[in-house]
Amino acid sequence: MRRIRPLLLCAALLVTVLPGSASAASASSAASGDGAQGSQARKPTPLDQVVPAPESVRKGGGPFSITERTVIRVTGSSGGSEASGASGASREVRRVGDQLAALLRPSTGYRLPVTTRPGRDGIQLRLGGARSGTSGLGAEGYRLAVSPRAAVISAPTGAGLFHGVQTLRQLLPPQVESRTEQPGPWQIAGGTVTDRPRYAYRSAMLDVSRHFFGVEQVKRYIDQLAMYKINKLHLHLSDDQGWRIAIDSWPRLATYGGGSEVGGGPGGHYTKADYREILRYAEQRAMTVVPEIDMPGHTNAALASYAKLNCDGVAPPRYTGTEVGFSSLCVPLDVTYDFVDDVVRELAAMTPGRYLHIGGDEAHSTSHEDYAAFMERAQKTVAKYGKTVVGWHQLTGAKPAEGAVAQYWGTSGAEDEPEVVEAAKKGTRLILSPANRSYLDMQYDKDTPLGLHWAGYVEAKQSYDWEPGSYIKGAPKDAVLGVEAPLWSETLEKSEHIEFMAFPRLPGIAELGWSPASAHDWDGYRERLARQAPRWEQLGMKYWRSPQVPWPGEDG
Repeated sequence: MRRIRPLLLCAALLVTVLPGSASAASASSAASGDGAQGSQARKPTPLDQVVPAPESVRKGGGPFSITERTVIRVTGSSGGSEASGASGASREVRRVGDQLAALLRPSTGYRLPVTTRPGRDGIQLRLGGARSGTSGLGAEGYRLAVSPRAAVISAPTGAGLFHGVQTLRQLLPPQVESRTEQPGPWQIAGGTVTDRPRYAYRSAMLDVSRHFFGVEQVKRYIDQLAMYKINKLHLHLSDDQGWRIAIDSWPRLATYGGGSEVGGGPGGHYTKADYREILRYAEQRAMTVVPEIDMPGHTNAALASYAKLNCDGVAPPRYTGTEVGFSSLCVPLDVTYDFVDDVVRELAAMTPGRYLHIGGDEAHSTSHEDYAAFMERAQKTVAKYGKTVVGWHQLTGAKPAEGAVAQYWGTSGAEDEPEVVEAAKKGTRLILSPANRSYLDMQYDKDTPLGLHWAGYVEAKQSYDWEPGSYIKGAPKDAVLGVEAPLWSETLEKSEHIEFMAFPRLPGIAELGWSPASAHDWDGYRERLARQAPRWEQLGMKYWRSPQVPWPGEDG
């Protein structure tokens, strides 16, 4: 799935302010709004200069200005006010309105009351309705119409409204992200954006097994992903180095198996309450959590926790290194399937989302016959508890269940993986995360102080400049369910490490998943990407200042 031979990094390189990242000075300059950059930030951002690129833009009219008199109007359907005793849909639009107000109030200093009273002015959030003009936009699309009098976001669902707010957010000056009052004006360019995603599955993965990241760190990453309309968070919850989710029927998985990580740190795990909090937070940002329990390989943490899961009945020590492929569940043992059933049952009961990931890669210590037998039974268990199974693309070398999803992480466009193409032709859907394009833990260049390079060095252009629809040669285009940007954590220990490796590459993967293929153009994208830097600086995010991107304030 990801590693051939990890690059070993000394702890001295894992610094808070990373070489090549945005400096404190540049962040301070962006916050103050001084000079040419500050002046430019106050001009309305053109509607077509956001990330991901919208499906269609019609410029004209406007701009709309947010002032001390602006209100945020929320309606359950186009043109109608909410009834008292709000429905679920009405609560949803109100929640998006409250989120927007919470974003805007600190930086503008305005009250921005959220109201259900009808009116033709202000910022308006309209959910559904015959006159909303959102037919054909699907489950996540939206329309943003901006005139001098109002900025109106209409959508058939709360997810669409949320995505529309992220576009509106990028159309405002970067200083809107500040938690302290900033000078205006707060203008939004006039015109209409009509937008919907290309793919239904637009994901980012966070490996919390090799290094553990707490609830607040995961929430911070969710917020960053949501800005770019990512709608899936794939949590890699178990591996050789640590088990990160509480399972009541097998408590030592978390209490003992969770007590280690790469390098020998204390590790950690999520209680069920922690996990529910992550789910709740993601759901309020139009994001679904996809949990992964990797098996039959990558299982040393489980094997160390329970001796009876081992073929010889002897538990191995906990593992804090970075090698792969040495562990395996004992396929012939009946207790193995009791374990799988219990874990899947409890995880499925906690997880409202449709998908459950069972890993399946790098099972080098499992024979092909045992692997095929195990994956057949594991897939049936997932189906038994009402979930759609996802597995790494090695699943196609066994027998994918009907409806299964295979996640491709190779680097060859499947030229060396004919099973992937054959499975796709037979109906298996594909998530694309080619390691030499979308793995966010790959180094940018030889001097990058974090990450690995077994799949090569991956700069911003390489992560963006590929076409998902034709990447798997021979596979039907309609087999592609979406894209994912995985982030493995062998070398990552802090939120700033996550940010440094994810940005600026993550927005490019997000655009490949959201925007129509006709919008994919590196030269145009790099200009739009550069506009994101002052926003990241306002948010206190670390990022790699790629020399391929014309960042504000840099010559050339």
